[in-house]
Amino acid sequence: MLSGDSILQSLARFPRIPLAEYPTPLEHLPRLSAQLRREIFIKRDDYIGPGLGGNKTRKLEYLLAEAQQQAPQREMIKVVTFGGLQSNHARITTAAARKLGLEPHLFYFEPRPKQLTGNLLLNQLMDAHMHFIPLGTGGNGSMTLEATNRLVHLLAWLRLGRHYFIPVGGYSWRGCLGYVRAAIEIDSQARALGIENAHLVLAAGTGGTLAGLLAGLTLINSSLNLLGIDVGKLWKGFAASLTRLTGDICEHLGTKRVFEPREIPLLEGVYSVPKYGVPSPGCWDAIRRLARAEGILLDPVYTGKAFAGLLDLAEKGQLGSNEPIIFLHTGGLPALFAFEDAAEFAKVK
Repeated sequence: MLSGDSILQSLARFPRIPLAEYPTPLEHLPRLSAQLRREIFIKRDDYIGPGLGGNKTRKLEYLLAEAQQQAPQREMIKVVTFGGLQSNHARITTAAARKLGLEPHLFYFEPRPKQLTGNLLLNQLMDAHMHFIPLGTGGNGSMTLEATNRLVHLLAWLRLGRHYFIPVGGYSWRGCLGYVRAAIEIDSQARALGIENAHLVLAAGTGGTLAGLLAGLTLINSSLNLLGIDVGKLWKGFAASLTRLTGDICEHLGTKRVFEPREIPLLEGVYSVPKYGVPSPGCWDAIRRLARAEGILLDPVYTGKAFAGLLDLAEKGQLGSNEPIIFLHTGGLPALFAFEDAAEFAKVK
């Protein structure tokens, strides 16, 4: 077991560019708590970062610090990443790159939509270089995260030459240091509020946020019980990939820790239907319920699906008995404006 202070000292060895103010709030949800008859809290990482923000800000603080170190003098370095059409990561990468004087390039492996909406519209506004290559590469459960990242990195080299490559979702040990720091932050806030043995629930798309939190909470022996809810069934061998990543994070912090796939707190395939980027009726119901109870908005790709899972698990008694629940709000609001059926589900029911 390590102290939070000792981990923060280890983190200080790695270059970082602060892109937000911390800590983000940990808020009580009184009306939803009354409905569920247990204490519900929300961690507001939707508040952080440029370009309407979100959780990827914490990862980009470490990744773009390294990118700046690699930039030759008097040359604007290209920053490359990729994701789904409504990728929040791509949008925040674009905003942070523009803020730091870097040139953002975004790869999408689908046809260019006739109309750019949601995150794509914001990327266009910030003059991101968007490359639409309809190859269907990865993200459908046929490839591992690692193989997908290697393939896209190669394609980017062939098209752009020299660049700084950011894996999908910031999925790397360096990027995940941001959520080791967040784990200490959340644990400290929970203890200050007298919250013990709470369930900490979040969306898992690429899983980097989950891995960083798992590494941090494990190293400090936190009482928080982590659960990532898969939102897309995107990757082959997802849990195995996360074991390697979480172990790498710990090793770079000076602690050798081997994880097994069964130790990864990931619920796969249950709430990801019908597929990644396509919301279910339960997702829309969850978005509407939180909006009307607390005035907090979720998105239909990530947080809406995860919150639908939280509500369902809580109401079925599958999230313990009466322990508090903390939901990590990772952002993503622009995606709400990319779905035509959002207006239908927003109606009074």
